[in-house]
Amino acid sequence: MEGISLGLPTLIAIALYLAGINVLGAWLGKGQKDAKDYFLGGHAMPWGAVMASIVATETSALTFLSVPGDAYRTGFTFLQLAFGYLVGRIAVSFLLLPGYFHGEITTAYALLERRFGVGARRFTSVIFMVTRVMAASVRLAVPAIPIALILGIPVWIAILLLAAATALYTYVGGIKAVIWIDLIQVFVYLSGALMALWVLLSAFGGGFRGWEEILRRCMELGQPVRLLNLSKNLSEPYTLFAGLIGGGVLAMASHGADQLIVQRLLACRGLRDAQKALIGSGVLVILQFALFLALGVGLFAFYGGRVVGPGGFPSSDAIFPTFIVTSLPPFVSAYLVAGIFSAAMCSESSALNSLASALALDIVAPLLGRKHVEGRRGLVLGKLLTLFWTIVLAGLAVGFSRLPQSVPAVQVALGLASVTAGGLLGGFLLALWARKATQTDAMIGIATSAIFMFVLWLGSKDFVPFPLGKMIAWPWYSLLGSSIAFGTGWLLSQRHRTEDPRLTSRA
Repeated sequence: MEGISLGLPTLIAIALYLAGINVLGAWLGKGQKDAKDYFLGGHAMPWGAVMASIVATETSALTFLSVPGDAYRTGFTFLQLAFGYLVGRIAVSFLLLPGYFHGEITTAYALLERRFGVGARRFTSVIFMVTRVMAASVRLAVPAIPIALILGIPVWIAILLLAAATALYTYVGGIKAVIWIDLIQVFVYLSGALMALWVLLSAFGGGFRGWEEILRRCMELGQPVRLLNLSKNLSEPYTLFAGLIGGGVLAMASHGADQLIVQRLLACRGLRDAQKALIGSGVLVILQFALFLALGVGLFAFYGGRVVGPGGFPSSDAIFPTFIVTSLPPFVSAYLVAGIFSAAMCSESSALNSLASALALDIVAPLLGRKHVEGRRGLVLGKLLTLFWTIVLAGLAVGFSRLPQSVPAVQVALGLASVTAGGLLGGFLLALWARKATQTDAMIGIATSAIFMFVLWLGSKDFVPFPLGKMIAWPWYSLLGSSIAFGTGWLLSQRHRTEDPRLTSRA
């Protein structure tokens, strides 16, 4: 893949953009007094900004670069998942969100402590941290590839550059800076994607005429553009059933039982604002995915159906970066690089802040006492933990960048997140509907789910001989995992004659 020279002025512009983001983050972080301000923004964030932050958090540069490559081969079928994501968000808004705004809840897993005990909170928080740091490392490694190409530096240096730029404003500004800067960066990467689509349409005549020509060209190349896949084969990831059912449950898990998103919702001014932010983000995600998928379809026509493999693109993840560095005007390329930086920084800043909050509030506070996360001491601890997770994420991302990948990275990250997301959701459902379930029942159910799903995921990658792994696509993981966790915990709870004595009300 050949690179381009952006020239000194555009490189300076990118550097100024990154510097400006961090200066803004420092300004937004003024006035923080304690960990509550640092991790929850004083429960004072407007729902529109939180909505944009949710979209930015789940998008990442991985999505920005990898989804067009996926669409290069599969058309618009990925959009079926986005429909399910909206369904899942609506369910979370009315089933789980009310529990988060009842009493003083600081993390997603504090809800489980209120229902089961502190052990359940620690256990589920550790599961979240392990899974999140693995998925986030993938999301950090992928955008470093085109950045390294354009800047002419090794990939590992690009990873460290991204990590450092993100850590600075996250360290200083906390969740308030993360949310407001996410809002700016969503605009940057979406407008960059629109620029790239405009260039593609112009290559085929421009406007609707250009789009019609792209569709005609895809048909000629033997790959007509599809939206719906009505197959009932569980091994196919992009079907209407996998999208609506599997994607819906995945969204319930990722947006209702994952600190990464729940932290943003807790920063809202109240339950109603959180519900508007969550449901609105589902609509925005559908529009965003439609844009990214249109890019992939246009790239298939633009490159004449060039193969992915020997003699063609090294991987589907390389298709959009190739277009950015070889076929766009220098200014547009520079803006797209800023968009890549923006998307990468959005997801990584969110991961860093949520990981730091989980470690501080779910692990340190119960073990060492609340005084360590209160007042000025809590603010300092939050910043130190942000630096700790930055180092961990960067190290794992460098390792991931050296591994060969035969599937789109977006599938790797979503698959990893789905391994434990379902089990955590099952734990929350036990808290809601299994009134006899105890802490031990819930923890055994979640652990059983996590172990089974991890073996299933290893089998899907041929790391272990487990044929079932090839028979079930990753969008179904959350449904299967939550069913195992809830079913196991509920069966165990039937040993008890009475309801859990800890239970005073439905969580």
